[in-house]
Amino acid sequence: MKKILRVSCSPRGQDTESHRLSQKIVGLLQQEDPTAILVERVIGDGSIPHVDADYATSQGSSVDILHGASIALSDKLIQELESADVLVIGTPMHNFTVPSMLKAWIDHVVRARRTFNVTPAGKVGLLRDRPVFVAIASGGRFSGERARQPDFLTPYLKAVLGITGLHDLTFFSVQGTGSAPEAVAETRIQTDQALQDYFSSPARSGPDASPTAATAPAPRA
Repeated sequence: MKKILRVSCSPRGQDTESHRLSQKIVGLLQQEDPTAILVERVIGDGSIPHVDADYATSQGSSVDILHGASIALSDKLIQELESADVLVIGTPMHNFTVPSMLKAWIDHVVRARRTFNVTPAGKVGLLRDRPVFVAIASGGRFSGERARQPDFLTPYLKAVLGITGLHDLTFFSVQGTGSAPEAVAETRIQTDQALQDYFSSPARSGPDASPTAATAPAPRA
């Protein structure tokens, strides 16, 4: 039975563009497999603390010296990720990149000797690859012809999740949420169309489907 892990990162909870967009992705995944189980990990409320001194010291050592709450939380979050067949991340863009809550989750799951190994050739992921869908909401536009700000979020997630072995990333976004209401409504329509185009594509389930990362077209509105 397929398991979907959703990581929700907005401090404003469910009344947000990123949550609504992630919910649409979850809904389309559940249409494909009505038996899929959804596991929720809400972190936008600050419930995931940043790593502590013990954790940081362990990561800089040649062997694990973690103990207590640090190792327990990290293990729990990694086990959630390992058991998921699909990962959905709903996140706002904060100051051109990931919010601190998502960074805290990443620091707990991207862990030496647990989700990646350090070798003479570089870091090698230990997780099996699986689809990762990222639902982004941004007050400004960071892609397309009308982009007016840099994007450090999508390349960072590709790089840091790739360290663990997760390479099959697909991004959808609602950009320009700080614009006039009619512009935001048009952007939502374009994003919904991008979702429908992606999930209805024959290549998604066909024998020639590519396992490599994809990026949904960014809304132009």
